[in-house]
Amino acid sequence: MEWNLKLFYENENEFNNDVTKFKEKLEEITKLSGKLHEKDSLKSYIRLFEEAEMLISKLYVYVNSAKDLNQKDLKNQERYSQIYSLYNEYIIKTSFVSPELLSIGKEKLLSLLDEEDLKKMKYQVEKLYHNNLHVKDSNTESIMANYNEALGLFNKLYDDVCVVDYTGKDVKVSTGEKINVNHATYSYYLSTLKEQKDRKKVFESFYKYYYDHKSTLAGIYEGIMKAEMADVKNRGYKSILDSHLFGNNIDENVYLTLINTARNNNKPLKKYLKLRKELLNIKSYHTYDRFIDLVESKEEYPYDKAKKLVLEADKAMGEDFYKKACKVLEDGRVSVESRDGKYTGAYSNSTYNEGPIILLNHNNTLDSAFTIAHEAGHSIHTLYSNESQPYETANYTIFIAEIASTFNEQVFLDYMLKNTNDKNEKLVLLQNAIDGLIATFYRQTLFADYEYQAHKLVEDNKPVNDEVLSNIMIDLYKKYYGINIKPEKYKQYVWAYIPHFFHTPFYVYQYATSYSASMALYQDVKNKKEGAFDRYINLLRSGDSNYPVELAKEAGVDLTKKDTYLKVVNRLNELVDQFEKLIKE
Repeated sequence: MEWNLKLFYENENEFNNDVTKFKEKLEEITKLSGKLHEKDSLKSYIRLFEEAEMLISKLYVYVNSAKDLNQKDLKNQERYSQIYSLYNEYIIKTSFVSPELLSIGKEKLLSLLDEEDLKKMKYQVEKLYHNNLHVKDSNTESIMANYNEALGLFNKLYDDVCVVDYTGKDVKVSTGEKINVNHATYSYYLSTLKEQKDRKKVFESFYKYYYDHKSTLAGIYEGIMKAEMADVKNRGYKSILDSHLFGNNIDENVYLTLINTARNNNKPLKKYLKLRKELLNIKSYHTYDRFIDLVESKEEYPYDKAKKLVLEADKAMGEDFYKKACKVLEDGRVSVESRDGKYTGAYSNSTYNEGPIILLNHNNTLDSAFTIAHEAGHSIHTLYSNESQPYETANYTIFIAEIASTFNEQVFLDYMLKNTNDKNEKLVLLQNAIDGLIATFYRQTLFADYEYQAHKLVEDNKPVNDEVLSNIMIDLYKKYYGINIKPEKYKQYVWAYIPHFFHTPFYVYQYATSYSASMALYQDVKNKKEGAFDRYINLLRSGDSNYPVELAKEAGVDLTKKDTYLKVVNRLNELVDQFEKLIKE
């Protein structure tokens, strides 16, 4: 099953027409420079901004989707580069807008908006003035914008090295079989090969690529971080972390409280790893052993079966929620199978008018069924937001996004546990829940801790190279997991394996904060706490209508408190105890 990209454009002519339309809108916007203090010009700008943003979003999602289906296709890359360049031109030519709006003054600017535009733009104006401290004059903004495309080449270089130039390696396992290890098959083989020595071979074959390119990848990463540091200096942020949190008004203490809580409350994590070591009957436990199941599922989950189960689970959330789940998983909106050159992993993407699409690399495992639930949660969120918010406030932040996805995973987990009486399948589900919690909360927080420390090196003008970056990882794995990764050949280069570090710095912590919030919200809904379900749906409908920490508070979760994160720790403890008791019966 594959995307029907005709959801966006029926043919090349339609695509080219939108490119032309976008350029025309951009030229119209530039003619308004120096006139935004006039009510009619301001109204024209708001209309043109919305139209231009919708066009460039549609163009970008279309070309990015085509590229991700086959990243080795040169035509797809060229078209992606065309739209990326066009977007950067848009950024440069509209760089006059923020300084000009700021010069009007907040009260006067709000007074120029009529009722309809005030509803759409009030929060955007609030954010504009919140960020005022870090917005420069139009000439300076234009100069800085000129560097965006050049600095963006670091991201392209990473993809060129790690995706385009990457080729899988053949590995001979203990059965005598030769297997090809690549991005699409790596996790699968680690989860299915029974012999630890075979898992070691797969791991080393895969990670050796990052070892072979460690200097190049460290240089790319240093370039990205130094570009961030230049932005900090140019705009006057307190730190690189502050530059990523400031726009959404997130206090650094949210980030630091998460890190400190996870790092210092890992007893149930270590207990589970000890249990895994015992049950696997291995002398030493390594990170490449984390994928292998302690209990094997007797079931396979082909896409159609997994999709049906996810939809059945979502019926518990009411008719409207269920209808939206059906919509986001309809044929043509989901790219299912993995193959060489396709973007690895999974995601949900969308445009305001055409709606969401989902990318998967489905492999018939229970974990891949949970991935469907996860990505469907994102897409359902998109539908709620788009139908409730104007374009200007529909595009919810990442900070809130992961609440919806992990909430839907918990809906799916409960459905599956409730609908099986088989001890083995319950163990499989508990194991999946435990592994998912660890991967989302502890692993992502470890990575957030790494980002914090790596960026500190740049801020303190200390050397950055592959050895320094690897030593941070060695230390963190010891602190979080109690595992010494030094004996694991190449594991210390895991920093080079994580695309988020290169493409979206200070992104991964939001998995953990959102997971903590979704767990608290789901427990309230599950326990039928008065108003809990309505508060959750209202959160999905809220889009980007307020700062994310405030939206979470309105829904009933305070992410500034240590206790919010301790609830996840306590939940892990409960799950591990249940699993241990059931498996020893």
